[in-house]
Amino acid sequence: MSWLPDDFVHPVHVPVPHTALHLRPIREADTALDYPAVMGSQKRLWEIFGPAWAWPNETMTYEEDRIDLLRHEKEIAAHQSFNYALLDEEETAVLGCVYIDPPERTGSDGEISWWVVDDLVGSEAERALDALVPEWIAADWPFRTPRCLGRDITWQEWLSLPPAT
Repeated sequence: MSWLPDDFVHPVHVPVPHTALHLRPIREADTALDYPAVMGSQKRLWEIFGPAWAWPNETMTYEEDRIDLLRHEKEIAAHQSFNYALLDEEETAVLGCVYIDPPERTGSDGEISWWVVDDLVGSEAERALDALVPEWIAADWPFRTPRCLGRDITWQEWLSLPPAT
């Protein structure tokens, strides 16, 4: 049994209100934009995601990022998990990402997390994304009990939960 209904169609373009930004599924072709975004914010991203995902390590190469984005693109096509890039209007920069995943831990039917590049921390754009994501998930995704990691629950609390079956 899939974690999403068979007829679910994932959104392909999501405007971030009050900004010139939008979300869309990430692709392997985004590597040239994604790599500098991730590595430019690597220290902070490792503090957030490192303990749970061992990502992004400080020696991650462009090729490793490309392979990771190809994996994400295939997972999106198969509806196994979703990685949305936060992009400027012209799609010349990745400014963050939103992850929508099947539950790894008990207590939810979808696990959502997101980040912005260091330059946007504390900005109106970050606040707009923080407001959008839970509303978007509630409105457009078929979850009854989604969990926003690092928001509804700390990463440490999440790591201490039993694995989902």
